[in-house]
Amino acid sequence: MRILGVDPGLGVTGYGVIESRPSLRLIEAGVIRTKPAEGIARRLAKIYTALSEAITELKPDVLVIEKLYAHAKHPATAILMGHVRGVVCLLSGTRNLPLVSLPSTRVKKAVTGRGHAGKMQVQRMIQQALSLKTLPEPPDVADALAVAVTYSQSIQPKSAR
Repeated sequence: MRILGVDPGLGVTGYGVIESRPSLRLIEAGVIRTKPAEGIARRLAKIYTALSEAITELKPDVLVIEKLYAHAKHPATAILMGHVRGVVCLLSGTRNLPLVSLPSTRVKKAVTGRGHAGKMQVQRMIQQALSLKTLPEPPDVADALAVAVTYSQSIQPKSAR
């Protein structure tokens, strides 16, 4: 099964595709960068187009993202992330690709053993889980891969764990 994990962000959107069987294997990972000067509509279109191309090329079976979490001190950030999440959800719907949202604490706990782990811990554990020679950089890539890895663990038969 191919799993596309996405870490939605307006400035940097991380993505990663893994194959979950027979063992975890990285297919492709990267980032989509946008600049504030491009304006919100252009930025969202760029993210939509890049993820759409990744879906066409990599043919994932499912799309996985983190549930939206907003800190009360930063409501504007949550709104902007919500726009990008909307683009990801739209892609899921238009491509008939199942969409799964996982809480960030569940992802971090599944990957590191701690629900409030730091970015570096997530990067190191994803490096280990996927047998990567280097840390997945930037952290947005590691976060995208972490949601994909977490989903892969949740779909495996209990006898295989």
